[in-house]
Amino acid sequence: MKLLDNISQLATCRAEGGQGDIHPIAGAALVWEGNRILWVGPEAEVPEEFRGAGRMDAQGGLVIPGLVDCHTHLAFGGWRAEEFEQRIRGESYLDIARDGGGIARTVRLTREASEEELALKARGFLDEMLSLGVTTVECKSGYGLDQETELRLLRVYRRLAREQPVRLVPTFLGAHQVPAEYRDDRAGYIRLLVEELIPRVAREDLAAGCDVFVEQSAFTPAEAREILLAGRAAGLALRLHADQLSSGGGAELAAEVGALSADHLEHISERGMAAMARAGVVAVSLPLASLYLAQPPMPARRLIEAGVAVAVATDFNPGSAPSYHLPLALTLACTLQRMTPAEALKGATCYAARALGLESQVGSLEPGKAADFALIDAPDVNHWLYHFRPNACRATVVGGTSRAGVLGDGGGDVPR
Repeated sequence: MKLLDNISQLATCRAEGGQGDIHPIAGAALVWEGNRILWVGPEAEVPEEFRGAGRMDAQGGLVIPGLVDCHTHLAFGGWRAEEFEQRIRGESYLDIARDGGGIARTVRLTREASEEELALKARGFLDEMLSLGVTTVECKSGYGLDQETELRLLRVYRRLAREQPVRLVPTFLGAHQVPAEYRDDRAGYIRLLVEELIPRVAREDLAAGCDVFVEQSAFTPAEAREILLAGRAAGLALRLHADQLSSGGGAELAAEVGALSADHLEHISERGMAAMARAGVVAVSLPLASLYLAQPPMPARRLIEAGVAVAVATDFNPGSAPSYHLPLALTLACTLQRMTPAEALKGATCYAARALGLESQVGSLEPGKAADFALIDAPDVNHWLYHFRPNACRATVVGGTSRAGVLGDGGGDVPR
């Protein structure tokens, strides 16, 4: 049994209340045993039964639930740095895609990469994410767009889930784009997804979710509906890339099919907001993508006011969001989307866990939940996201074990 005390502020991020209700505790303590939290509360009120636990000193830092990055494209071949300059010079995302860049370029590079190469690269990303306080990561396929490579990507995730401590939630995104070889046979590619790949992914338990990119350059709402319903029939949770580059009815479709989340939503309609609120679909904000694409960000304030829970994630990918820095995404959610620091944090903990269907396990610091948390070198949430630093995370604990940084004992320092 272990007890962490001398915590300046502990953000429990419980589900009750609204977007900004993180239920902070000043002068807090946290008790856990094995991989489960036993008690959370003011240090002065630690129950007698826990006072003999091995003490660790937070040195006046902030404690938050382990961060949940609920939208990444973790495994891919190559990079696309040249597109960064192309966009700066005025070429749009769709212009680059029409010229053979974008997703199509990463597909070519990913098909050429071995499983070992993909796993090694993704493992490095996960190590860095862990050091930032991230303990759960959703990871999509979608850069294979053929049976062999899509399955290879998902097998990489299964392997990494066994080999490293970050909790992984794999998502099948075979409907990321229609590959070049099916350009003149869209119906044939959809049949491949619906009749072969989705059933096989479910049968081999390679993914927890099914995602579709609903956009002019990808799939229509009618095509997406067919794919998503096949995913639901196979027992996969549903997610959508929706209304990113244009208002195409993606949010409304997410509500219709009972998706856990609709992500991006830079061009969501008022009707889409209302539909998501009624259906309880989580809106996933991806401000790094908005920044890199120089787009107006998701209207987070309007979504919150409409009663939609807003999660915050990185969209880490080699093209439109080549950064896995979730704390930076949280600061951008504050500055670009006018979310308060508390609202942004709840979006990367409680609501991000809800977007993955994991809210009963992770995303908040409550008795019975996983002992996943991060110790931040800041006195409170406001100061952490206001004073942006390369990394303010002193230590990351996953399942009760320190996996990055070091928690100091009762008489020592916490390394920085």
